[in-house]
Amino acid sequence: MKLRADGWLDAARHCLSPHQDARPAGGAIELIVVHGISLPPGEFGGPWIDALFNGTLPAAAHPYFAGIAGLRVSAHYLIRRDGELVQYVPVTARAWHAGVSSWRGRERCNDFSIGIELEGCDESPYTDAQYLRLAELIRALRIAVPTLSADALVGHSDIAPGRKTDPGPAFDWVRLRALLEAAA
Repeated sequence: MKLRADGWLDAARHCLSPHQDARPAGGAIELIVVHGISLPPGEFGGPWIDALFNGTLPAAAHPYFAGIAGLRVSAHYLIRRDGELVQYVPVTARAWHAGVSSWRGRERCNDFSIGIELEGCDESPYTDAQYLRLAELIRALRIAVPTLSADALVGHSDIAPGRKTDPGPAFDWVRLRALLEAAA
């Protein structure tokens, strides 16, 4: 898995999101944020995450969508339940995944982070394929982006406590760290 100079990963399916902009000048990428997402909540598969990140989610397709169809959100990556890797925003650009957030006293985590969504929810275990792909992706990012340190890996809930809960208690941080250490 190799990150190109333009910020795109060759191993991912590319689905360019309009919900992105330039990172602040002179800022380094220093953080990876793991998220969980399912649309509708608790349901997996289908085109809805791509549609949300591309601004094409049809409000009438599901009652839940009426409240989120107009959101302008994205992430750099999505890892589906079967391990498929999708990229929406090059890592050289700022994706809109963290919202109001803070890490180690720094506000606006979107400015200096990479957002990785896992198709899932707080209550359901993530899949073996997702853990393996996530570890592979994090290793590739750490090689390509030397400003990412081993301790710069958090959940959305860590940078937006009280506002966000993902990736949730079903996410196994010990398992992910073991996979990362095994390959080190």
